[in-house]
Amino acid sequence: MLRQFRRSAQGSAAVEFALVAPAFFALLFAIIETSIVFLAGQVLETINQQAARMVLTGQAQNAAYTQSQFATYVCNQVPAALFACNNISIDVESYSSFSSAMLDCNTAYANGNFQYNPGGAGQIVVVRIFYPWQLIVTGLGWNPSNLSGNKRLLCSTAAFKNEPF
Repeated sequence: MLRQFRRSAQGSAAVEFALVAPAFFALLFAIIETSIVFLAGQVLETINQQAARMVLTGQAQNAAYTQSQFATYVCNQVPAALFACNNISIDVESYSSFSSAMLDCNTAYANGNFQYNPGGAGQIVVVRIFYPWQLIVTGLGWNPSNLSGNKRLLCSTAAFKNEPF
């Protein structure tokens, strides 16, 4: 009876799959989540470029946008399937030179002092958009979070010199 059991190949595929499946699914879900995070980052970059163009060309300044109006403009660009508009943070600051501009996203987000100063013609401006992305697949040995609560900070930065408007 024991010899027959050892020679039998029935069910070997199921046993092999049971051994390999956890690692396979962990890798598959990690790849899917990484892809979604990269997609969200690229969408955020596109939204930031559109918002920065409003400041760069002087449209936001000529329309006398307030911080909330500018945030509304940005939120109108956001696809609701990816982002919750109430979690988006926007920071627009003007500087006297490129060397004095602070570009570090983690420090700026941790500071939490988000400004809206689009500057005037010819001024250096940095437009940043922050979004804390909730991660799902973190308990499988792969955890790209850099915020508490299994969240990854997505940040898009545009630094430019305003046009003479």
